[in-house]
Amino acid sequence: MTTPDADGMLAEQLLRLTRRLHRLQRQQFEPIGVTPAQARLLRTVACYDRPPRMADLAARLEVVPRAVTSLVDGLETTGLVRRAPDPVNRRVVRIELTSNGRSTLHSLRTARRSAAEDILAPLTQEQREVLGGLLDTLIGSGAER
Repeated sequence: MTTPDADGMLAEQLLRLTRRLHRLQRQQFEPIGVTPAQARLLRTVACYDRPPRMADLAARLEVVPRAVTSLVDGLETTGLVRRAPDPVNRRVVRIELTSNGRSTLHSLRTARRSAAEDILAPLTQEQREVLGGLLDTLIGSGAER
């Protein structure tokens, strides 16, 4: 059994690791011209079978709709996404990846992988698998609450 101090130290280590990963990703994303929040929105749009509505994106990202609007505005300005009318309900606007957006998404995946490899470099494959299992357990336990 761990002590409260040990649990606090684990939480601090996780926060430091998360900050380091975010910092590395920002550095990797900068030459691509996309912020981490924009990258997350692009990944989320790509997860849908058909272009999502802004409300769908806000719900999935767990942010207020206004935050999605700002992100879409920025990505639309750079030509990575476009707003398109829904074919069934013209009052609904859907967000589509452009071909440039799909290409950028591929570059972002490469950059994320590079940042992850940098973080995980000291670990053996077995340690990475153990860490993955532990993180899955922690993430799963948070979803149940």
